[in-house]
Amino acid sequence: MTKPRIGFLGTGWIGRHRMAAMVASGAVEAVAISDPSAEMLAEALTAAPGAQPCGSLAEMLALNLDGVVIASPSALHAAQSITALEAGAAVFCQKPLGRDAAENEAVVAAARRADRLLGVDLSYRHTAGMRAIAPLVQGGVLGRLFAIDLTFHNAYGPDKPWFYDRAQSGGGCVMDLGIHLADLALWLSPGASVVGVDAALYAGGAPVAPEAVEDYAVANIRLDDGVTVRLACSWRLHAGQDAVIEAAFYGTEGGAALRNVAGSFYDFTAEHFRRTARETLAVPPDDWGGRAAVEWAQRLAAGARFDPAADDYVATARVLDAIYAAGRG
Repeated sequence: MTKPRIGFLGTGWIGRHRMAAMVASGAVEAVAISDPSAEMLAEALTAAPGAQPCGSLAEMLALNLDGVVIASPSALHAAQSITALEAGAAVFCQKPLGRDAAENEAVVAAARRADRLLGVDLSYRHTAGMRAIAPLVQGGVLGRLFAIDLTFHNAYGPDKPWFYDRAQSGGGCVMDLGIHLADLALWLSPGASVVGVDAALYAGGAPVAPEAVEDYAVANIRLDDGVTVRLACSWRLHAGQDAVIEAAFYGTEGGAALRNVAGSFYDFTAEHFRRTARETLAVPPDDWGGRAAVEWAQRLAAGARFDPAADDYVATARVLDAIYAAGRG
């Protein structure tokens, strides 16, 4: 069986990592690579020596690709995804798919029209910990879910200037980190929608200016299924460690939480709580970073077309829009 022929647009660290994971899975063939940085392009071609270097997305699509993996700056994601989908290629895109719900809706609509598989790298769903917690929530083991506490504090900030330009990034730490948290909340509250949000956004310890990007955010989000979500995220917070990451779920019969280990960005434990007792569900090591990409590649290889679950991307974007609307007044 012929493997899907894939082009990789943007080959910074994450782009190269996802490419390596997909190729190593054996599900797809890397046939084209494009990056404006000669250095990044050279490194990517070392990892996929049979791929053809391309100067643009248009040049890649001229190769009649089966799919495109997009890891370019955020402002380009929606337009590039739509272009690829309209050319008949499936798309796997780094988050965010779009800078707001309208951009997300446009991409999902293009995927539906083209009947092509659309994926977004919302990778924390794919940790062993969240895979263990999900059936507890969805199967009713925790009882009626009523509270979700979500945290992602990063002691560092992004190293690329475009992250700090709201027009290019769409926002600061909420768009960069909060998107993962909002995705986890809605994933385990399927079909829920936002009925109210209270939020505060800060930059450098002061309320964020209209055109600036936030480096600290806290929001209380009320969903129409009765769940209250507390979401907090930041860049460069004095956290005493590299990162503080937690996703905790509380129901009438128990609780469960994913927590990072010793400040790690990659190592997580998951536990199930009953009153004062706890049960370990997952521990490191867990090589989860490329799982979302590999799952998309395997589904594409199996012939998957448009999946209506792509509407989840729009729902998550609406949560972020609501946080920004509330936090900016």
